[in-house]
Amino acid sequence: MSKKKKIAFVNQPWNSVVPPVQSGSIALEIYEVARRLADFYDVTVYAKRDKAQSKVQWYEGVQYRRVYVGFDLRLLRGLQKLPGLFTTRKPLFARNLYHLGYIIQIADDLRRGHYDVVHLYNFSQFAPIIRFFNPKIKIILDMRCEWLTQLEHSMIESRLKQTDLVFGCSEYITNTIRESFAMLNGCCKTVYGGVDITRFVSKNVIEEYKSDNAKRLLFVGRISPEKGLHVLLEAFKNVAEQCPQAQLEIVGGEGSAPQEYIVGLSNDEKVAKLVSFYNDDGEDGYFDYLQDRLRTLDIEDRVTFYGSVPYGQLVSYYQNADILVNPSLSESFGRSLIEAMSCCIPVVATRVGGMTDIVEDGETGFLVEADDPDGLANAMLKVLWDENLSRSMGQAGRKRTLELFSWERTVEDLLYHYEAVCENL
Repeated sequence: MSKKKKIAFVNQPWNSVVPPVQSGSIALEIYEVARRLADFYDVTVYAKRDKAQSKVQWYEGVQYRRVYVGFDLRLLRGLQKLPGLFTTRKPLFARNLYHLGYIIQIADDLRRGHYDVVHLYNFSQFAPIIRFFNPKIKIILDMRCEWLTQLEHSMIESRLKQTDLVFGCSEYITNTIRESFAMLNGCCKTVYGGVDITRFVSKNVIEEYKSDNAKRLLFVGRISPEKGLHVLLEAFKNVAEQCPQAQLEIVGGEGSAPQEYIVGLSNDEKVAKLVSFYNDDGEDGYFDYLQDRLRTLDIEDRVTFYGSVPYGQLVSYYQNADILVNPSLSESFGRSLIEAMSCCIPVVATRVGGMTDIVEDGETGFLVEADDPDGLANAMLKVLWDENLSRSMGQAGRKRTLELFSWERTVEDLLYHYEAVCENL
């Protein structure tokens, strides 16, 4: 019997992976994928270690190995006092020193464990360090953002030479990488994220029904300027005036993405303008701005902010919704869309990034231009006013999710690519 290949996932260094994972999109994906891959491979997950956590944990056949980042945090505090060293295209988070201790510990542990494949997320600077410690390991860099094409080209190119395969989470991400780095040729592939199609189901499937006549519009995501909530509030004002039963529910934690991660790097004029929501120190008052806007628009009693919700409880918000709305100005994929579609909920989203991969315009929902409150409102009203359209879009969305966006489909794609990249081992 042949020995199982050893696959390691490396989480981003700022958050933990505590199974069963209840927050963090990449941590959630690692958890869901790793436990399914454990039937085929010897799977390890590397993540940040908090003080109360054990260094090693086994859960559902997956080994979780945790690494202290205390040294890195002290180093970063010192580096942050030297802002003159960093530029827009070479910010601190993209430099080799960023969480250097974290990845050195992991790279050495990979060497000791004789792993076959390591699957990284977003941080290209980790690849050369892992390669130094592990000359024969296969390195996969999985991009859930646009950093490869936004950061300094020569810096990124030198790192990509140390990778064996690059994944994009959408055709949008994959194509922009291919266009920027011809050297990758056939080594850049799209692998979509997934959703648990047995958990995220329609209320009709579980024989439960809404207890009131409200028309609920739902947003799920981070409260951050690039998510376009300021545009959604303007659009909802229009909807509320024409549909007295309409309510807007916003699920997601406060805390904008750091300016240098998205807004400061973007070449998109609409995204770049979001810098106005940040002060000179890069801090923002976006949530407070939204609260003030609610009062100005006189829709306070029609809009509810629920804050962060554990992932296990999120499905009930989808099941009670009539429409899922994603008004983002920048979106690499759009997880809330596939979660809603899995629950037979029609979606309205902007024609941005990876969301065009997910939404079939006019079939599973509507796509509108970004930063267009009137277009967003009109699309939402079309769905609200036409129950037959809403129902058919919901059914089409569920069908599309089953075909393209289940965790099982994600794992199937990963198995194919892992085996292909390992052919020469």
